[in-house]
Amino acid sequence: MALVDYQTSAGVALVTLNDPPFNGYTFEMMKDLDAAILEARFDPDVQVVVITGYGERFFCAGANINMLKEADANFKYYFCLHANETLLRLEHTPKLVIAAINGHCVGGGLEIALACDLRVARRGAGKIGLPEVALGVLPGTGGTQRLARLLGKAKALQMMCEGATFEMEEGRTLGLLHETWDAESHADFMKKATDYARRFTKPGKATLAVGAIKRAVATGLEVGLEQGLALERELQAELFASQDAKEGLAAYAEKRKPSFSGK
Repeated sequence: MALVDYQTSAGVALVTLNDPPFNGYTFEMMKDLDAAILEARFDPDVQVVVITGYGERFFCAGANINMLKEADANFKYYFCLHANETLLRLEHTPKLVIAAINGHCVGGGLEIALACDLRVARRGAGKIGLPEVALGVLPGTGGTQRLARLLGKAKALQMMCEGATFEMEEGRTLGLLHETWDAESHADFMKKATDYARRFTKPGKATLAVGAIKRAVATGLEVGLEQGLALERELQAELFASQDAKEGLAAYAEKRKPSFSGK
């Protein structure tokens, strides 16, 4: 049985971590997630990816503790390496990725969400944070690096060393989450999440430009300013040659709403 469900509809790929009750990830789940990311990357009809967890209680509780207890040190090293490679593949895919946080999102679960471009959550759905220090380990699937880049060194150090977890609304205040919504049910939340995702699909949004913005930011922040500006120029030149740019400029001049084709 697949540990990651994958389905597409109207330009959105919905990727669901499916190993209840905790949706904790194993090597097998990470392989399924890796495959889903590649599927979405190569599918020209997919413009936005939404990642969520199965059920109402957990987005993902992180790495499966029973698996880690039984594994030897060599396996654990390669498990962490593959998980990092999977999330880098997610981060480098030039399509917008949204984490739809339906329940508790802690440890490696938050590390998956941090590799997404936008994070939305159901208000009151559970806790969010990186409590790995309580297990005698560090956040080893990119948490130390991505959290510090997101919140800054001082705040990220405090959160990780304290092992603090927060309610979703506090997570939004801290800057971990972009949006939190009230929802009467899991289905209601997921409808809001997919409706939000479709705000970034064609014909209303220039998806090529969204992908280029993602590439420019993700790569540019890891190199010097001059190199980042050079990348920005190259991506801009590609966009100016696109049909979407011609449509956007024409629509502006004609005072009408643009209709983008993603080409």
